[in-house]
Amino acid sequence: MKRPLLTAATVACAMTTGAMSLNAYANEEYKLGLVTFLSGAASGPFGIPAKNAADLVIDAINDGTLPAPIEGKGIDGRMITPVYVDEAGGATKQTSEFRNLVERDGVDAVVGYISSGDCLAIPAVAEELKMLTVLFDCGTPRVFEEADYEYVFRTHSTASMDNIAAARYVHENVPNLESVAGINQNYSWGHDSWRDFTETLKVLRGGDIEITTEQFPKLFAGQYGAEISALQVNSADVIHTSFWGGDTDAFVLQAAARGLLADNQVIFTAGETALNSLGEHLPDGAIIGARGPFGPFAPESELNTWFQTEFTERFGTPPTFPAYHMAHALIGLKLAQDKAGVGASTEEVITAFEGLEFDGPGGRVEMSRGKGHQAATEMVYGRLKRVDGEITFTDITRYPADCVNPPEGAETVEWIKAGMPGAECN
Repeated sequence: MKRPLLTAATVACAMTTGAMSLNAYANEEYKLGLVTFLSGAASGPFGIPAKNAADLVIDAINDGTLPAPIEGKGIDGRMITPVYVDEAGGATKQTSEFRNLVERDGVDAVVGYISSGDCLAIPAVAEELKMLTVLFDCGTPRVFEEADYEYVFRTHSTASMDNIAAARYVHENVPNLESVAGINQNYSWGHDSWRDFTETLKVLRGGDIEITTEQFPKLFAGQYGAEISALQVNSADVIHTSFWGGDTDAFVLQAAARGLLADNQVIFTAGETALNSLGEHLPDGAIIGARGPFGPFAPESELNTWFQTEFTERFGTPPTFPAYHMAHALIGLKLAQDKAGVGASTEEVITAFEGLEFDGPGGRVEMSRGKGHQAATEMVYGRLKRVDGEITFTDITRYPADCVNPPEGAETVEWIKAGMPGAECN
């Protein structure tokens, strides 16, 4: 729902007639559509932590208790009322649900989407309905590389960052690296992730890398016996996986039981979500990513301390990267609205959001790609190491945003194949 601009004339008129006042406006609700997996294999490790983060951050925004420099209560001078939608069901269902949020529920904005398939389907509908939409978690770079959008933003980096950094990490930290194998989900996320990882390695190693096997099981297949056998038969120096959600959990349990994890160097680009529940099955030396500087890799700050403490006390477990992604999306939306001013139109909020730079619990976010609509952040990897039974990390490497994110206007694949010109890694 687009808000009209409150001019001095309209405010004066409203005060005169008694039909409206700024106080009455402040008492209105800001209806926010929130889409995340509330059921299915992605709900436990991804969707529910994201919803929990939304509940926590929305309460803090409404109460005005977020740490500085975030100030004021609500968004646009109004208290946020969340309208939750389950992301389960696929892209066709989600486009229908999006229309319902806009046309039936009358939301002011939408924050959502974990699946890359959904993120490729939603932007065109958001543009058609002129609905401010913030993609909070999905990673495919195709969203802003294949099209330009006015009403759509994404407040975290693409999967390109994860996999370019993964290639740099194994190139720098795995001695005598000669071969790699991969197991990734059979849709855009998995294929893009494996492509970016292997193409980057080819550049870094002058084309000298052997691919022993490529496994692409169906999304949420749940059983990976055949793929694990293929990885064991076609052994490699490093096994790469961008599995997420329930697929990560199932793969870790099955691969650990068959000795694949103990006998091989595995890099999990999105493995941080498995640490709390399945960390006992991950061997020392496993390389873990958190899709950015999140969870155990989050920088120290007052905002991060607040987020980790409040989240853990309220929900009984530390926040993982889907929770951080949701927090960043909500904070970015609030700050854009604050910058635009109370009563600003949707288009004025968009102008304020474009190119916005802000600090979230996971550190600095720069809306510096996709003509100001796509964020770039740093990326972090580390090796798991147990100390007195507790999970810690060694060999932590932080890659600056401009080292592992293609520059503005560049397509990921072409930039990698050209040798990643302009990458600033120091």
